[in-house]
Amino acid sequence: MDTILSILNQSIREAANPGTAGVIIAMIGLNIHFGFTGLLNFGQAGFMLLGAYGFAVSIFRFDLPLVVAVLVALGCALIFALVLGAPTLKLRGDYLAIVTISAAEIIRFTGRLSNLKEYTGGALGLRVNQFNSPFQDLSFLPTTRFTLMPYNYTNLGADPTVVRSVGLLVFVVLVIAVIKLARISARAAGPAGSAAEVALLPVAALFAVLLTVLALAASESGSWTIVLLLSAAVAIVTFVFALRRVLAEKTPRSIVMPVLGAMVLSALAFCVLFFVFPLGYSTNNANGWWLRLVAWSLVLISTIIVALLVRSPWGRLLRGVREDEDAIRSLGKNVFAIKMQSLIIGGLFGAVGGIIFVLQNSVQADGLGRQITFFAYTALLLGGAATIFGPVLGGIIFFASRVLIKEIADAYVPASLMSSTDAVRFSFVVVGVILMMLIIFRPQGIMGDKRELRINV
Repeated sequence: MDTILSILNQSIREAANPGTAGVIIAMIGLNIHFGFTGLLNFGQAGFMLLGAYGFAVSIFRFDLPLVVAVLVALGCALIFALVLGAPTLKLRGDYLAIVTISAAEIIRFTGRLSNLKEYTGGALGLRVNQFNSPFQDLSFLPTTRFTLMPYNYTNLGADPTVVRSVGLLVFVVLVIAVIKLARISARAAGPAGSAAEVALLPVAALFAVLLTVLALAASESGSWTIVLLLSAAVAIVTFVFALRRVLAEKTPRSIVMPVLGAMVLSALAFCVLFFVFPLGYSTNNANGWWLRLVAWSLVLISTIIVALLVRSPWGRLLRGVREDEDAIRSLGKNVFAIKMQSLIIGGLFGAVGGIIFVLQNSVQADGLGRQITFFAYTALLLGGAATIFGPVLGGIIFFASRVLIKEIADAYVPASLMSSTDAVRFSFVVVGVILMMLIIFRPQGIMGDKRELRINV
């Protein structure tokens, strides 16, 4: 049992990894392309790579301020979207996929060129300590080691294995209950949705912030006062916003109550999970809490932005383009312009994801190759394309499961049959099989709707 708990602990750490958050942000952009607009873009890794190189080179080579470096990264993604989209957005389906994956590979091989080694580091790339100092200098956290949650199974004095096993069982039950409540609210809302769908986001933010407050308040450090005050302010604002949305549109209780119930149980599940698997990191190192705080805050902000976009008239245009381009064109709308806007906005999310991804790693062209795009598609289909929370849920489950498979193979398969290197390859094989099974048996994913997957090919 201790081995199983150790394996699960490694999976949880991978799920909370800043690199996972970076890919999820890029998946949110991919969801705009593929899920909402029907663009079969296989070049999202190219946007991530341009964002990473634009950010890192601006700081390392030209010593630009952090804000300017971020703008340069976004500018690179914008130019790439314009250059890529202008000649290709009239293509459909697999033709567009071939062009976009080729464009991403061009970016990757350009980054490997020895002629650009002075800027990009060539095939070896740029080390993280060459460009992450301005980001680390922004941290307002005290330099210490912090554990989430500070009060955990080690404080009970009972048998750790028994306590963690019971806690894990409780967590599984809570997750099942959350999924059931989410499906009830989705059925009650119907295809058109309701204010509860938007209210879900700030309420989720509220509970996330409140949990952060509880965790920080339990810390022995007295330097968290400002963080606690800011968290309380954000919690109040998000709650008021959610309440106003629900009251303004008179959302039925059949929708509101399951949503609120799901949020409460999600908060409990969060507490139980990190009670059983507490995470401890330094606050201000390259792979510490500061980076995690920024990364997952950006995931939350990106999710809220996309939720507001897709519920706007522009978001309905995206769905219209996906379902029937000719119908939208007959209404006098510029389909090409709508596709270009989608490509640009999704590409900007990809650039932001690339920046976050490399802030704990080196910027290396092969590290953001085509496999990242394939991982993103698999995770997106797992969570549910054309949904708000699908990319987040799918990304967390996908990356945690990949480490879970690898660790299980390492622990239980004899080395004579499978080495550690083979275990990594085996995890890729399993990922491929999972993708095939998803497409065959549940193409809508965990949270998706089959009606949202009519892709215009």
